[in-house]
Amino acid sequence: MEPLHFDFNQILSTSMILFAIIDILGSIPIIISLRKKAGHIQSEKATLVATAIMILFLFGGKAVLGVIGVDVQSFAIAGSLVIFFIAMEMVLGIHFFRDEAPETVSIVPLAFPLIAGAGSLTTLLSLKTEYRTENILIGIILNMVFVYFVLKNTARLEKLLGKTGLNVLRKSFGVILLAIAIKLFRTNTGL
Repeated sequence: MEPLHFDFNQILSTSMILFAIIDILGSIPIIISLRKKAGHIQSEKATLVATAIMILFLFGGKAVLGVIGVDVQSFAIAGSLVIFFIAMEMVLGIHFFRDEAPETVSIVPLAFPLIAGAGSLTTLLSLKTEYRTENILIGIILNMVFVYFVLKNTARLEKLLGKTGLNVLRKSFGVILLAIAIKLFRTNTGL
């Protein structure tokens, strides 16, 4: 078994990439809407389930791909395209993916797909082609701590940042995601 190698730069990179993909701050309006419909969100449960989904996919995603005959590099290229379109949504405000919010708040709309959605899971396997697993794992945990904090404090954060602040943050991370998507695409295609 290979020894663990913690690298601050890798932890920082994976944390920032996941932060941008999960986009929990940009999801505050959705979370507030879901909270109004249900009356209450179980922040702890949603965070734990999302964390479990991401960790399971980090370790078992490659095996699942193997069963369907797809290699990690092909998945990473597909992931880079998904990340690209998510980034375009963030920057331009155009919606490529349309999801209807369900009437009740439970693990399904909040933990999956809002927090641990297709973009996050695709990103995890894409990151695995460039970064060490232990550093990605720390990035996941750091993000989930932040997600929990945001879920517990959505109303306060909305007042603090304001609509303009949330929009600026969302667009800034969108540009970062565009660069990440291009880098992942180039790395895995050799272009």
